[in-house]
Amino acid sequence: MQHELILRGARVIDPSQNHDAIADVAFANGLVSGFGRDLRAGTGTVVREMNGAIVTPGLIDLHTHVYWGGTSLGIDADEFCRLSGVTTSVDTGSAGPGNFPGFRKHVIERSEARILAYLHVSFAGIYGFSKTVMVGESQDMRLMAPREAVAVAEANRDVIVGIKVRVGAHASGTQGTAPLEIALQVAEETGLPLMAHIDEPPPSYEAVLDMLRPGDVLTHCFRPFPNSPVTAQGAVKPAVRKARERGIIFDIGHGKGSFAFKTARAMLAGGFLPDTISSDVHALCIDGPAFDQVTTMSKMLCLGMSLTEVVAASTVNAAVALKRMEYGSLKVGALGDATVLAVHDGAFDYVDVLGEHMTGDRRITAEGVVLRGRWWHPV
Repeated sequence: MQHELILRGARVIDPSQNHDAIADVAFANGLVSGFGRDLRAGTGTVVREMNGAIVTPGLIDLHTHVYWGGTSLGIDADEFCRLSGVTTSVDTGSAGPGNFPGFRKHVIERSEARILAYLHVSFAGIYGFSKTVMVGESQDMRLMAPREAVAVAEANRDVIVGIKVRVGAHASGTQGTAPLEIALQVAEETGLPLMAHIDEPPPSYEAVLDMLRPGDVLTHCFRPFPNSPVTAQGAVKPAVRKARERGIIFDIGHGKGSFAFKTARAMLAGGFLPDTISSDVHALCIDGPAFDQVTTMSKMLCLGMSLTEVVAASTVNAAVALKRMEYGSLKVGALGDATVLAVHDGAFDYVDVLGEHMTGDRRITAEGVVLRGRWWHPV
């Protein structure tokens, strides 16, 4: 096979292969076609000299809201890819079974960047989320649509990767775990993993964890008090450690109200790293405090995670959560997506959802994107 594109002489960080060294990465027919040193270029091969720039598998943001125009919280997935190097945006419940066909036809199929989705168990997904209207879709049990959710998930297996539900005082009011119970039945019926949002109680963080199954995802895992995963003394709660032992996946899901430096410092001090890093980007946080995926990655880097750990949490670990191992890797035969990153030294201001500012000594930026085997951005 002749390579169509070669990224030459990059510092390739690919945790799926335990690789962090200078290498070439080649692409053809939308896939990774070569990996190693001094790959041979053919007469029609486009060669881009990386000169030691960092190349990773295409970044996966496991928690986004990209139903642009169909929901008030949606942002443009292609523009997000250009800004932060995210080649796969995983939309988490913007659409439910009542409006997923529109999401698929008008957004997913028209986007150049990849979009996968967790389908909301609520009929219209997250429909009332703006600066002036805030209605928790899980507050009204009449909107729970398990039969319709199963049918839509089965009909869209190529892009639906799981079931989403939001519980907490803001999302589900006084319903407690009832929406979660219904969503779990849908997940069981379809054989798909579940992603659970947790905000303020009720229910408690621990109650939600106790109901999740191995392979399910708890998003907003480093959220502030109340419903923080750490005690008042800063210790990781026993229920959190037990959930990880059972195979629950812990996802950052920064967003507008779900990531606190205080919580993150305590969790990392306790040796509890997130499994996946995600931005929970939407219309109310894209201008702060979340901004984008690389900013969220930068925060975790400055808080003490290594660069390799940060990349893993945005690539191969996310692929594991999705149960799609062709994503998040630069192994030959994997999807032909890659992100070019730079890590800058300096003094950079970061802010969490509580308004706490942190001066970090490094910032990750996206410098280029390979999408479906072709150099996509910048043009």
